[in-house]
Amino acid sequence: MKANSKLSFSLFLLFLISILSCKTARIPSANTTSVETLESAYSKFNEAAITHRRFKHADLQPLIQSHTGAFRVSKLGESVEGRSISSLDWGNGKTKVMLWSQMHGNESTATMSLFDLFNFLEASGDEYDELRVLLKSSLDLKFIPMINPDGAEEFKRRNALDIDLNRDAISQISPEAVILKSARDDFEPEFGFNLHDQQVYYNAFGTPKQATISVLAPAYNYETDVNYVRTRAMQTIVGMNEVLQQVVPGQVGKYDDAFEPRAFGDNITKWGTSTILIESGGYPNDPDKQYIRQLNFMIILNALEQIATRSYEQYTTAEYFAIPDNDLQLVDLLLKEVQVPVNGKHYPVDLAIRRRDSTAGDSFYVTGNVDDLGDMQVYFGMEEFDATGLKYVAGKVYESSFESVESIDHARAMELLNKGYLAVKVKKGSRDDLHNLPILVLKSNETFTAGWKTGESTNFFLEKDGVRKYAVVNGYLINLENPKTQEFKQRVY
Repeated sequence: MKANSKLSFSLFLLFLISILSCKTARIPSANTTSVETLESAYSKFNEAAITHRRFKHADLQPLIQSHTGAFRVSKLGESVEGRSISSLDWGNGKTKVMLWSQMHGNESTATMSLFDLFNFLEASGDEYDELRVLLKSSLDLKFIPMINPDGAEEFKRRNALDIDLNRDAISQISPEAVILKSARDDFEPEFGFNLHDQQVYYNAFGTPKQATISVLAPAYNYETDVNYVRTRAMQTIVGMNEVLQQVVPGQVGKYDDAFEPRAFGDNITKWGTSTILIESGGYPNDPDKQYIRQLNFMIILNALEQIATRSYEQYTTAEYFAIPDNDLQLVDLLLKEVQVPVNGKHYPVDLAIRRRDSTAGDSFYVTGNVDDLGDMQVYFGMEEFDATGLKYVAGKVYESSFESVESIDHARAMELLNKGYLAVKVKKGSRDDLHNLPILVLKSNETFTAGWKTGESTNFFLEKDGVRKYAVVNGYLINLENPKTQEFKQRVY
């Protein structure tokens, strides 16, 4: 009897283990769509009507209406200033996924990629049909492409109440916050995508590489605990990172997961939705973030495929935490060992210069300033220059006035720089006229500011033995003896 009892108990344990194994075993890795296929899909379905990131609410409305045949389009409500906020729904699967973009009005990179994705999803009769059928039968997708249309109108972060919508998840003072919260509550998505942009000065920790894309599975409490909801987001992010490492190796950062009790991402995670934050940073020679737009398209499509097949389950939270943290140690120009004058003496300092951009219609201009100075060895410059032995020297304004910006060409500007002039004056034109000249352009009654101290505008020469070797114009470094081709995004001051 005892032997039979032991045998029966052993069989019971084996049976129990087999049942538990069935419930907890990893799903085999799915063959997700290749990077090459994702790239070709973007090329084919890129929305040609959007060519820059400073579009407005009105620009999107015809595009939204063009998708009413394939998508279920709904008006969710209106912004403070009465602009409509719409959602586009697609798919008839069981797994609900909600994606929202442009909570901050000047963070529009992912919004562009969503319209590329709309084109992809509604098409048919090509090599991508198998993927579309999978997504449509597995997922129920809700897209909200522009949460903050009033902010987008002025290309600014906050809404018309001057409230940061990402700090209004609980109080819901803003109608836009009420709309987003209601959409989440009514839809009850299993997964959410919180789509943003970050400063171009973020780098992958310990490297000079820009964090072109940063990711985060937001915390739901101050302890930053990891539960099942957050784990799924982390696992999906690991799969997205595998795609990114093939195209922008080393240029992915992990955003700080400190809990923010007012933020939507943190609270939507707390409310039970596995939330994935995507932050679009910077990429060389991509000021309008068109390549980063492509990256968003690729990783969002990859993530949706992971969710549809549950292939994210092959990844671990350890792989998520291995993604390098974000850091904020990048500057546009790092000048090392510039000799600056103080009380008749010269002192060698490093100058960390950043060129901030400001909107001007559908374009932008930059303003260069000294962000920090001294020992800048912990910073990385997107452009670095060893200025050892070179002295800081102020420049002059050319005495005669030109008729307009059009009266000055690149060659004339370079000629004046070589003569010690950093600025010219014009009689005609608006203060906000843009130009691409390697010199400051002022209205005829204006002067320019310059300096090397923190916060000061960076307009000066670097000189050796009394000879001007380099000019720094609005934060741009110009080799006077051998100037390189570069784009100067400036305005008339």
